[in-house]
This record gives sequence, C-alpha cells and structure tokens, in this order.
Amino acid sequence: MEEKIQLAHGGGGKLSARLIKDEILSRFGNGPLRNLPDAAELPLTADKIIYSTDSFVVSPYFFPGGNIGELAVYGTVNDVCVAGGRPRWLSLALIIEEGFPLENLRRILDSTAEAAKRCGVTIVTGDTKVVQKGNCDGIYMNTSGIGVKIAGLELGRQRIKPGDAVIVSGAIGEHGFAVLAARNGIRTGGGLVSDCGPLNGLLEQAAPFGDKVKFMRDPTRGGVAAVLNEIVENMEFGIELKQNAVPVSEGVRSVSEMLGIDPLNVACEGRMILICDQSAADGILSGFRSLPEGEGACVIGTAGGIAGKVTMKTITGVSRLIDLPSGELLPRIC
Repeated sequence: MEEKIQLAHGGGGKLSARLIKDEILSRFGNGPLRNLPDAAELPLTADKIIYSTDSFVVSPYFFPGGNIGELAVYGTVNDVCVAGGRPRWLSLALIIEEGFPLENLRRILDSTAEAAKRCGVTIVTGDTKVVQKGNCDGIYMNTSGIGVKIAGLELGRQRIKPGDAVIVSGAIGEHGFAVLAARNGIRTGGGLVSDCGPLNGLLEQAAPFGDKVKFMRDPTRGGVAAVLNEIVENMEFGIELKQNAVPVSEGVRSVSEMLGIDPLNVACEGRMILICDQSAADGILSGFRSLPEGEGACVIGTAGGIAGKVTMKTITGVSRLIDLPSGELLPRIC
C-alpha cells in the first residue's frame, strides 16, 4: 500500500514527530538541526554576510536533470554566490499537500541532502506544514541561505563601464525548456535536460580577479534578456550581444523554433552571467572552462552601444533590440 502524507503529519502529534524524525532528521540532523531548534546558533565571524531567500513551486516537481529539492538548494546557493558570498548555511521549509506520496517526498529529500553536500552547505533550521488536499500542488519548498562575503569582490551595475566583457558560463535556456517539455510532453531528438546546478566553483574561479569583476547574476526567471535589461536601465551605456556567440544547445534551438520563444527569455538554473574588465576576460574564461559546469563559457557581448538598451548583432549583420516580454512566458519553472 502506498504511503501518503496525511493532515495529521502537520498537526504536531505522533505522525508529525515521526515524519520529522524519520524523513527530516535522518537526512539533515547531524549538525545544528539535530536538536530541532526554532532558530540556529551559527559561528559567524565575518565582517559582512550575504543573505538570500527563495520559494520553489516548479511544476512538475520531477523534471529532466533534477527535481524541486535540488532546485531549492541550488537556487538559493546560487543567489548567495552571485552576490559575492561563499554559502555556508541553509534553512529548509516544506509545504506538503495531503495525500502526497511519501516515496516522492523521500526522493526529493534525498536529492536535497545530496545537493547541499555538493555545495558544502549545512541545513541548520526548517519547518514543515501539511495543507488540505487541493490547497497545494503536491509540494512547495522555501530555502534561505547565509554566506560569508568574499573580500575584494565589490559587485554592482554601477561599476560597469563601456568596453567591459559580458560572459555567460554555458548554454542558455535549458532549464526553462526542459521543464516546459516535461510539463507538456514535448519530445525532441536530442532531449532536453535542465542545467540545474551550483555556481560555487565558478565563484571561486572569478574571485581572484577581484575588482576587475564588476557584476554577477544567475539568469533565472526572464533569462539572460531580463538580467541584461535590468543592468542597462537608466544607464548611459547599453549592452551589445553577438548572435553567433550566444551558446544554445540543439534541443533548446529546436523547441525555440517550434514555439517561437527566444532562448534569451528562458530561465537557466545553473548558469552565471559575469561582466568584467576586458583584461580579465581570458583568465576568467580559462577558469570557468576548467570546470564541467563552465566548459561552455564564452564572451557573448560587451557593454556599450545604445544607452539603456540591449541589442544583438545578428548573423546577417543587422542589429535588433532585445526587449523584455510583456508577461511571464513560462510560469512555475522554479
């Protein structure tokens, strides 16, 4: 008989205690979480910390290349990384629908634990709630992350100057299109797999370049186009991209052409956009490409051009405007 989540699992009684003991503490209870504190005591000695929080409602919660548990860890870890922090601790909160299969929960929690281990972070506090059937789509997750700021990395769009290089760490649009394909049963010849993964290694490769690194961001909702448009808004410079320099996989290209959705507008969950002084670009690329998660890194453009606008030089030599879509193209991809 399939085991399922019941409302009593969230009621604070025996079933609730068993869920916490058997499913949560068995995976995350070796550190500060073992005594189930309402708040964690952390040995923080840094002058500055980086703090981030995010909620995850992806549908479906299992997708090619990952699941909601991995996404919850990597999403928050990556937000801390691109703010210039080394992630150290995470909180984990679960909202589970009554009737959710325990086997699915175990798979998700195992993936969450493995992702945290891969990132070198400890889950130190959390919460679990169960809601009535129909009030949640299976499972939602929230993670908050704390990291230690890396000295010498002062990041912000105000530091970008015309001529700076725009780097992306790998092929774009893979997460959003992989979730979309799984949700709608779209099949492609080469298959689509999410790029869901951590950015810790890329951060460590960029950190030695110090103040030559001007800006970092992970292009999640809205994709590369959203990040770049945010950078140039009300600025005296723009960003010029080169179409033949933007890395796109065959799977993404085929679905993009089928649906008429530009990969620049589609979310990544394991990619970094980095803007740096041109003198540092080759060194950063070399470091990125030394890692599996950065082997497709390349320069896709430069800061400059039309003030406040993102443009792309097409393969025909014509420039086109890269604007933001009027609405959310792919809801619930994270």
